[in-house]
Amino acid sequence: MSKTVVGAFDNHDSADKVVKELEQRGVSNKQISVVAKEDGKTEKGHPNGHGTHDLSNGIGWGAAGGGAVGLLASAGALAIPGVGPILAMGPLAATLTGAATGGLVGGLMDYGIPKRESEHLEESVKQGGVLVSVHADSGEVDKAKKLFEEHGAHHIYVH
Repeated sequence: MSKTVVGAFDNHDSADKVVKELEQRGVSNKQISVVAKEDGKTEKGHPNGHGTHDLSNGIGWGAAGGGAVGLLASAGALAIPGVGPILAMGPLAATLTGAATGGLVGGLMDYGIPKRESEHLEESVKQGGVLVSVHADSGEVDKAKKLFEEHGAHHIYVH
């Protein structure tokens, strides 16, 4: 039986490392979701030396870098009430497109995450965090959860 592991990361770099490692393990992009508040920039260390990058334009660092930031560069922008503009990709993005009235909590609940956990995850995104989820076979769930923990995820849930 497959399950979904979801966690909140405090920064794009940590989320990016997790997504890259999942991909190296052979996990398809179709099994990975990433959600982040669209603030129009990445963190320090951007290759152009300015520390910023428009994640919504889909070119440059994101397109070449892969991982979470690369996936977000090609993600859809959504306006979520109570959160503001977000970028989302993967299976979770499809659920969130219908969440305009229910906010991010409603979209996460529609995805199968209980209300209390959805509230924690929404708060993480409001604070600038990045949500990563992966749909994994039962044998891979513990590995994914451990990977999330190793890269500093908090509010890690398995469903």
